Amino acid sequence: MPYVTRAGEPMEVKGEVPSTGQKAPSFTLTNTDLKDVTLENFAGQRKVLNIIPSVDTPTCAVSTRRFNELASGLADTVVLVVSADLPFAAKRFCGAEGLDDVETLSTFRHPGFRETWGVAFHGNVMEGLCARAVVVLDVDNTVLHSELVAEVKQEPDYDAALAALD
Repeated sequence: MPYVTRAGEPMEVKGEVPSTGQKAPSFTLTNTDLKDVTLENFAGQRKVLNIIPSVDTPTCAVSTRRFNELASGLADTVVLVVSADLPFAAKRFCGAEGLDDVETLSTFRHPGFRETWGVAFHGNVMEGLCARAVVVLDVDNTVLHSELVAEVKQEPDYDAALAALD
């Protein structure tokens, strides 16, 4: 199993983040209206999955704000912020921050997403949360870019993620 670090401490992560060139696995997650959505709900759009532990942490808040800013100029692209946060918390955060170019989705009803997408913390204090990752998909759900961020407290490589959409 892969490892990431949190403040330098190794943290085991279960599963494998989808690799560039492969088809993304399907998912069911819960949106802020408490409705379950699937990958198919975003058909015909390019997708940037900003997978984070929680919007209530500084780095996650920064990456959510940054992808909101970057998404506003991208045609046919949706940014999905995926976390274990309850939909109420994600909605509150985005409302307070004025973020309307991202869609927050929760794993709280569908924890299998974490292992299927290779972001399941395992056997450590972060278990139940998602490791930080970014996966970019084309309109056919082929992976264009994939990054499991090596240090949880670091931001993802925004430039690499956006370059995959050029």
